[in-house]
Amino acid sequence: MKTIELQILQSLYDQDFYAWVEQTAELLKSGNWETLDLENLIEEVVDLGKSQQRALQSALRLVLSHLLKWKYQPEKCSNSWQITITRERLNLDELLTESPSLQRFLNDADWINTTYQRARREAIVETGLAEDNFPIVCPFAVDEILDLDFYPHSKMEF
Repeated sequence: MKTIELQILQSLYDQDFYAWVEQTAELLKSGNWETLDLENLIEEVVDLGKSQQRALQSALRLVLSHLLKWKYQPEKCSNSWQITITRERLNLDELLTESPSLQRFLNDADWINTTYQRARREAIVETGLAEDNFPIVCPFAVDEILDLDFYPHSKMEF
């Protein structure tokens, strides 16, 4: 009986993911361990961790690209840029508060560099400035990136 229920649950994973989630949650709540679709459940738990990392990287990339624009195209600084930088810094703070182990990514020079290179590319495209205007290596320390009051130049009046 359990094998048939497991097969049904496994096929539900491919056919109706949300229904699979609801059914899996019910099985977990009831302690019905034998019927759990462990293979897909493990995959989803791993994906949750990856999702947190992607959220961290996305927020960091946005902060970095806007700080680059702020620094290398100061004449175009806008309230919109400041709002984006502040919002994404707050998102970073929330992510790090909810999952302190994500901090290890901010201590990983290769991870920061990968994120910076993406932010740099965005800034190049958005500003229209030549690639050589932007440093190859991230010009901001992690503390500066996270600091709600840090801007590469003194705050401009809007």
